[in-house]
Amino acid sequence: MYRKTIVKKFGFLGKDFLNEFEYNVLIQNVVAKDEIMREGQRNRFVPILSKGSLKVFSLNDGNEFIHYYIKPCESCSMTFSSIFSNYISSVYSVAVKDSQLILIPVEKLHQWLVKYPEINKVFYLEYKNRLSDIVSKVNNAMYYKLDKRILNFIKDQVQINHGNPLRITHQEIANNLGTSREVVSRILKNLENDGDILKTKNGILYFEKSTDW
Repeated sequence: MYRKTIVKKFGFLGKDFLNEFEYNVLIQNVVAKDEIMREGQRNRFVPILSKGSLKVFSLNDGNEFIHYYIKPCESCSMTFSSIFSNYISSVYSVAVKDSQLILIPVEKLHQWLVKYPEINKVFYLEYKNRLSDIVSKVNNAMYYKLDKRILNFIKDQVQINHGNPLRITHQEIANNLGTSREVVSRILKNLENDGDILKTKNGILYFEKSTDW
């Protein structure tokens, strides 16, 4: 699995680089809920996800503020940016589901950025994608009511985790959208009455409604 990710991500740099890359990186398997990094930790590696899903967030008075989710073949932009300053993580990262990580030692990455300058394209694209995530989140907050934002969030999580029904708590939804668990519970009940979702013992089942006439 991880070899396919390496080729997809860095294949344009040629076979010599791929061989050097695979020789120097580490492969780490984690289970759901495992902490990958924490605020204040010194970053010794830049991760690339080969399978699974990661959540990147910060804590404010014990409340989570979600920055973004990392999908397969993506990296953590905030970890990458830290290697140009003090190497200290400003965020937390947790596995949403069982995952596999490709860990790039920061010392080697610094060498490769000089030796293979085109590698910068990979991480510039990561920044572009994260900026798009932020713009999308701001648009949702500005132009959609909370019920629509919750439904969009459930839809996105089903796609990210390739799982329907979605195993997630009301509190986790509230943390992601900056609201309370009680409000989320009430809106989920309304969405269920409208036929958009179904709450089951296995999670929240999302229904994709047809736009056909």
